[in-house]
Amino acid sequence: MRNLLVEIGNTATKLTWSDGITLGKTFRYQGEKVLEFIQSTLDSEKPDVMVISSAGDIPSKWESLFSKQCGKLVLMDSKHSNVASAYSLPTWLTPDRTASVIASRFLFSGKSVSVFDFGTTLTIDFIDAQGNYKGGLTSPGCRTRFKSIYRYSKALPLLDTPENPAVYGDSMASSIEAGIISGIMFEIEGHLDNNPDNIVVFTGGDANYFAKRLKNSIFVICNLVLMGLALIAKNFYESNL
Repeated sequence: MRNLLVEIGNTATKLTWSDGITLGKTFRYQGEKVLEFIQSTLDSEKPDVMVISSAGDIPSKWESLFSKQCGKLVLMDSKHSNVASAYSLPTWLTPDRTASVIASRFLFSGKSVSVFDFGTTLTIDFIDAQGNYKGGLTSPGCRTRFKSIYRYSKALPLLDTPENPAVYGDSMASSIEAGIISGIMFEIEGHLDNNPDNIVVFTGGDANYFAKRLKNSIFVICNLVLMGLALIAKNFYESNL
């Protein structure tokens, strides 16, 4: 069984092959030629199942195109919510969050879990010990907060995420850094305190950045979404043999 997994996010596209739930090498692309990027992989091999998860709507022509190049095609976007329904998850969840919850339920079966995804947005999803989805939260991600301060003010600078932010700023730049990073830290710690018995999973581009600033025991799983897509592909393949 060789399946192709494609995760199209807000800023980049990730692609990998999987054998069951074992992931291969991950390829990352950041640009506008997403279709060409995917096609270049399909030129060499036909997958049994191809799963495409997208933050935006998948162009309709892709469905007819890719369905001819794989055994089975599974699409996940705002127009295709059948996967979420099949896993008893709310259809308003974005495809990446749906995949993360599916992966977390599999990895930590029988445990309650808090899943933090640090990307363009900071999302937090909660799963109880029976695997039921309890709800979630969405707020601006780290880089989004830095960009919004710059965009919506007349004089404040655009800054990069600091490696070692001050506790209290002693300049305009350091006060912005301290405000944004400490704000996210307080947000994280508040939810950890509210759910002290939960397994904590961090994923997304800034997962390691915030994990190393906490004393709590945390699982950092960078490819959590792709792992969820691998499970979806595997289950889809086995149920459609």
